[in-house]
Amino acid sequence: MIPKTRIHFTDHDLLNPTNPIELNLIGAGGTGSKVLTALLEMNHSLVELGHTGLFVRLWDDDIITDANLHRQRFAKSEVGLYKSVALINRANRWSGTNWKAETIKFEKNQAGKSPEHAKANIYISCVDSVCARFQIAEILNSTFDRWAYRNTPKYWMDFGNGKHTGQVILSTIGKLEQPKSEKYETVAHLPFLTEEFRDLLKRSESEDDTPSCSVAEALEKQDLYINSALAQLGCALLWNLFRNGMTENRGFFLNLKDLRTQPIKI
Repeated sequence: MIPKTRIHFTDHDLLNPTNPIELNLIGAGGTGSKVLTALLEMNHSLVELGHTGLFVRLWDDDIITDANLHRQRFAKSEVGLYKSVALINRANRWSGTNWKAETIKFEKNQAGKSPEHAKANIYISCVDSVCARFQIAEILNSTFDRWAYRNTPKYWMDFGNGKHTGQVILSTIGKLEQPKSEKYETVAHLPFLTEEFRDLLKRSESEDDTPSCSVAEALEKQDLYINSALAQLGCALLWNLFRNGMTENRGFFLNLKDLRTQPIKI
């Protein structure tokens, strides 16, 4: 007997919502700034197709420096501003949206509480440390009311990269109800990367994530187009969840030096 293809069907509440889908984009650096641009395109296209679109909240407490110019989506005139504020203001002026900027880290406070406005349907993390990923996972695992209606957490998509390589991993937040299918083997739960790749993340925890002081130094750490390539491919995966209502891939590994991409099957 030929085995059925393993498929995850997009949560039905995201395909025909009555309100814009709430999305927390965590990190506004090399990858996050370019993911935001892709989300603008996605929002416009969804609305044109009769969908309610996206409401994005961008989280980052970093200030723009000269080292952030050119590789990231910032101009010389924006040096000294918060990354999240500069990007969201520009996005809202361009598209007429009312997206929001948060100038704090997406993490629990000293009292152990999640940040205000932390609840959303989709989370996209573009962070540069292992610790930040585990903190995001802790918030998603422990603090949300699963029975909330409008902004119940559904998916977490994580972007990560080195100098020439990177990966995007899609996870579900809990189990998402799947339709019955005779053609496919449906999969309700996609594990967090902090569960599936815990040992690998722990081994990479000592990597240097200190800020670069110049564009040249930044290019020694990350190739010029690795962030752009990840942003486009990762957002294509998210777009296909909306357009096709299903996916047999929950991410990919990218090697830009070899121009090679390896999908991660469900």
